[in-house]
Amino acid sequence: MIPDYIEKLVRILEREDVEWEIYWEGGRVGSFGIERETLEKAQRKFFSGIGLRIGLKGKMGFSYVSGLSHTGDTLEDLVKRAIKLAEVGNVPFSGFPSPGKVKKVSDIYDPEIEEIPFEEAYELAGHFSSIMAEKKAELGGSYTLSGSLSMGFVHYGVLNSNGVELMGKSTGFSLSSYVVKKGLKSGSGYYGQSYRSLKGWEERYSVLEKALSLAEDNYNAEPGKPYEGEVFLEPGAFLSVLSIFLENLRGDNVYNGRSRFSRPGEEVASDILSISDDPTVPGGVGSYSFDGEGSPGQRTPLVEKGILRGFVLDHTFASLMGYSSTGNAVRDFRTVPQIGFSNVVVEPGDYSEEEFEGVIISRVFGEHTANPVSGDFALTVELGYLVEGEEKIPIKGNMFVGNVFEILKKAEAAGKNGERIGPAYVPGLVTHGKVV
Repeated sequence: MIPDYIEKLVRILEREDVEWEIYWEGGRVGSFGIERETLEKAQRKFFSGIGLRIGLKGKMGFSYVSGLSHTGDTLEDLVKRAIKLAEVGNVPFSGFPSPGKVKKVSDIYDPEIEEIPFEEAYELAGHFSSIMAEKKAELGGSYTLSGSLSMGFVHYGVLNSNGVELMGKSTGFSLSSYVVKKGLKSGSGYYGQSYRSLKGWEERYSVLEKALSLAEDNYNAEPGKPYEGEVFLEPGAFLSVLSIFLENLRGDNVYNGRSRFSRPGEEVASDILSISDDPTVPGGVGSYSFDGEGSPGQRTPLVEKGILRGFVLDHTFASLMGYSSTGNAVRDFRTVPQIGFSNVVVEPGDYSEEEFEGVIISRVFGEHTANPVSGDFALTVELGYLVEGEEKIPIKGNMFVGNVFEILKKAEAAGKNGERIGPAYVPGLVTHGKVV
């Protein structure tokens, strides 16, 4: 049922000769910070508001108001402000979506997260810090353990003058751990994971153990020798490289000439690679039934066996480019929709990492410094391994350099064991690379 405050706003809008879209949301986020095994920060934030887009004579106006309970005068002012901005602005308006067939995505809402009292959430965070304290007591004073826990929910809705009328709700829960080991040298390891339900709490020990394992390997690692040849990118490193490539698949970048690509059909990667965007994954942290404009969530093939098949699009850029929206408009009530990815899914292969000899790159950072259009990158190796026979020597501090388009075209095999990293499902990748 449409809330009363939205019906009141609709009645005001229906007096005006304009096209309109209302996006509203309300929710709560609780976050907790653990420093040196001690729960140091705890906060709970509530948020809510209404965003209004107006289409008038080919131009768009946008305005918003915080909170959901407003007087008639406040809502009148919201409408007048959005209309005025459409009249004096120069933002082109391409219309709003019409109603589509929306299928409910399962397991993206857990009532336990919405209903949990702040005191109980605080206890969970305190328990997570106590696990870290116990681990430090077991390992000794050379280790420092930190981390975070957060959870939240949101109720949201989209309504427009074309007849879209949708409402939904979702929840999120996340855990992270950061471990530092100091002795004659130092090493660190970070691991975090996000979930849709409180069942993620069951992985608190594994989250900590993965961070500890990475810290241990990072502590023992030394800079490796320069290397060029076959490399195995573990899922985390592959995702970092892939993120540079994905910027070229955003419709706004394609339309504005900020993409390497202009149309589907081009060979852009090795034929062992197939990539899709899929907000319909049950329980996926990037999943939704409809996007921020009310377009249905759908699986969108982006690359199939190395061939570019499509881009991620919202309604505006789909209209400008002559396509249909792929349901990839993301937003909150303070912003107009922007194009974003949901769950990025890379199809796994049949390659087993145990077969590999050479350089394994486990973790890198610095992908934000890369040029997505040229594809050139120079990423710091946070952790990798040199594999010679049965010996696996950890390395760090080198630079993994190259060009993302060449890396993907030279890909030889995809790992058979994929990993979920937040909203991405990614296998490892065997390709040709250079480490300096």
